[in-house]
Amino acid sequence: MSKIAVLDYGTSNLRSVAKALEFVAVGQHDILVTDQRREILNADRVVFPGQGAVGQCMKSLKDSGLDDIVRECINTKPFLGICLGLQSLMQTSDEDGGVEGLGIIPGKVVRFPDNVKDEHGDICKIPHMGWNRVNQQAPHPLWKNIEDGARFYFVHSYYVQAENDEDIAAKTNYATEFTSAVASGNIFATQFHPEKSQHAGLTLLKNFLNWEIS
Repeated sequence: MSKIAVLDYGTSNLRSVAKALEFVAVGQHDILVTDQRREILNADRVVFPGQGAVGQCMKSLKDSGLDDIVRECINTKPFLGICLGLQSLMQTSDEDGGVEGLGIIPGKVVRFPDNVKDEHGDICKIPHMGWNRVNQQAPHPLWKNIEDGARFYFVHSYYVQAENDEDIAAKTNYATEFTSAVASGNIFATQFHPEKSQHAGLTLLKNFLNWEIS
């Protein structure tokens, strides 16, 4: 039975992510929420979830030494980032007065522009909260059985601007067009919350559990 480590650094939605993974694992994978170095490094796959502010996220990672563990895992095994787990991979974020990220994916995190109107003439409220279409930019094993343009659930005020087009796995439109998923090597990371996205989200999580890195 393979082991899936859900990275515990003090964020608030770990249990919902773990429960969603347990649901799609159907007893074939051991889902472990942990902050223990050995357990994370010995896992077959790692999930880095999170919601909230990136400044506190990065402080928690550095204070606990989990930032170096994340970098090591990214080089050795399938890795799924969710929400802050995506934003933290960037080089910098404008949130909290400016925060240095892990610098694994070239790019930055910026705030949605204010007072932008949608196609109906309504102001796009910040944070971006609710269901929105995810437009796939390139084939990937985690998109298996997920329709292009499928709706996923978002909650965020900041979004990723990936520097390299080849890292962009999906884009979404809200106030502006933004990167809603990235893929690079054995990294796949989403701005949306698959654990809150019903069938499409559960399919993505199942695809992650079955993803074999060549």
